[in-house]
Amino acid sequence: MVGGVMDATNRHLKTGLVTAAAYAEHNAVDWHPECPARLRAVLDGIARAVPESALVRIEPRMATHEELALCHPGHYVDLVRTEVAAGFGTLSTGDTDVGPRSYDVARLAVGGGLAAVDAVFGGHVHNAFCAVRPPGHHASEARGMGFCVFNNVAVAARYAQQKHGAKRVLIVDWDVHHGNGTQDLFFEDDSVYFFSTHEWPLYPGTGAQGETGAGAGKGYTCNRCFPAGTGGAALRAAFCEKLLPAMERFAPDLVLISAGFDARKDEPISNLQLDDADFAELTGIVMEIAERHAGGRLVSSLEGGYGLPGLASAAGAHVRRLTGVV
Repeated sequence: MVGGVMDATNRHLKTGLVTAAAYAEHNAVDWHPECPARLRAVLDGIARAVPESALVRIEPRMATHEELALCHPGHYVDLVRTEVAAGFGTLSTGDTDVGPRSYDVARLAVGGGLAAVDAVFGGHVHNAFCAVRPPGHHASEARGMGFCVFNNVAVAARYAQQKHGAKRVLIVDWDVHHGNGTQDLFFEDDSVYFFSTHEWPLYPGTGAQGETGAGAGKGYTCNRCFPAGTGGAALRAAFCEKLLPAMERFAPDLVLISAGFDARKDEPISNLQLDDADFAELTGIVMEIAERHAGGRLVSSLEGGYGLPGLASAAGAHVRRLTGVV
């Protein structure tokens, strides 16, 4: 038994919500789609969908240098700190735009996930949603990419293994863009199963269905690609036909979600056609896996979603389902 296992039938335990006003302080340029207004939209959507009494506030903390080093080498962490302090507008490693507070806020985004992992393993909450920014799933070992500085979910997975003894971690990524950084970090690892649904072709151009892992990790990466215009039924089928059977074999001790909501219809930068009910149903499938294998332990972390009204309603539907309200 992994420490902190919770009785999945104990329904009085609540859903945790990790957030902080400081997450709005990562601000690159005024026109940027990954803007501070996203945080307000998400929180407003959750407030409309879920009574405050159903949520337990979890205070984030800044991840330490040692915690970041679970996935990111010290030279990359130092580079981010140095370039942000020097006033760089874009990290030299790629296409990630940053502002004066981006280093500290990115550390706080990672630390929010770590606080949620502690809460679910400690039995303080049943599951948790991290309303954090910047997102993380494009960040690889030593490269910021897309809108991502550090890989929030990947560090959370390694932290759960190191601190809480989790032997196997499932990461589900339903962001419309492939989580290339997360895949890269665990591609040769059989202790982390990475499952991604995404629009194809779309940035960053990775995540072909033939990418299934390598070495010891062969078979522990599963990518399902969908063309523009695909609706929620096809993604639900992939979850039921591919993910559920795989988890019967893998049996994770913890479930993490890279919860991007940019696969929703009417998104400005993508073309999948999910609606709020689809996100609720996908949430329910992943919760079923967590209940069956991981004592209910599930931590979800915000990734993409750039059309603010749709982002708000989809995030609200997701968190509402986490609380057990169908």
